Amino acid sequence: MAPPAATLPGVSYVMPVYNESAYIDDAIDSVLAQQYEGERELVVVLGPSTDGTTELVTARAEADPRIRVVTNDALSIPLSLNLGIRAATHDVIVRVDAHTELTADYTTLGVATLQRTRAASVGGLMVATGRGRLQSAVARAYNSRLGLGGGAYHGGASEGPAESAYLGIMRREHLLAVGLYDEGLNRGEDWELNLRLREAGHLVWLDPALRVTYWPRDTWGKLARQFTATGIWRGELVRRLGGRNSLRYFAPPALVLASALSLVLLVLELTGVITGLAAWLLSVVYLGPVLYAALLISLLFVRSSGEALADRATFARVIAVMHFSWGAGFLRGVLLGARDAVDRSRIES
Repeated sequence: MAPPAATLPGVSYVMPVYNESAYIDDAIDSVLAQQYEGERELVVVLGPSTDGTTELVTARAEADPRIRVVTNDALSIPLSLNLGIRAATHDVIVRVDAHTELTADYTTLGVATLQRTRAASVGGLMVATGRGRLQSAVARAYNSRLGLGGGAYHGGASEGPAESAYLGIMRREHLLAVGLYDEGLNRGEDWELNLRLREAGHLVWLDPALRVTYWPRDTWGKLARQFTATGIWRGELVRRLGGRNSLRYFAPPALVLASALSLVLLVLELTGVITGLAAWLLSVVYLGPVLYAALLISLLFVRSSGEALADRATFARVIAVMHFSWGAGFLRGVLLGARDAVDRSRIES
């Protein structure tokens, strides 16, 4: 039995938005349709959109007093989140994204878990969904351990303490105590915030009963740019935090390095620069790329990759684009730092 509304904490949903005209109405609708008896507000933090998003959100806010608008002229998600949290009036912060849709009971379940576990941050599962062959293949990759490296919130995990929380249902007091999101990061800000919460002695919790529909990028260019930017900022986090990053983050850059070395070695062997025993010994570098190519080929015969052969081929290509874009970005981030790199997948087609 749900607790009476008078005992439920107020909830502020914080949604950073930039160039999301195709998704913003559905995202807002899913927030406003939450079956939660406590007080609620939606704080939309508007970036400098050029696709009509600003006009759509402004019209929604004028028609519904539950929606408040905050503006942010910088292309910075952490800054937008911090502006939204500071503007929020309630004790519980629910981060939402313009590419997401919440199940109707998401807030009720999440707040109950937050209270039951006394966690500072609670997250659920990202359930990626797509329209058309490419976006559907990207969604399958998001939902696969192969696609995103086995993060618990992509499925298959049981309830319990977690390294990070997808989006997050969070206690505002704890966020303020640790300094909110790091505005020096343009990607990976969730993971880094949850790291600081855990280091401060707070609990981060995964509850698989919480499910969020996520609409991934829908063109090859957007996908590559998104994963390159994500890789760059993960590389920056490795520069800053070193060994506190999971080993799974190092697999894609290792693949990129092995592939690059294989191409160099192949050229040197074909031109006769390297021959004989040295060529045989160095040929071990081919092992990684060959096994990876075999993995991609095997995806053409796995039903979970897609119904038709064309769907499976698209899925295999999506996996490769994710891994190589992320890995190349990671190496750039580690070697050169992220500097002012931004995710341009919402800016360019």
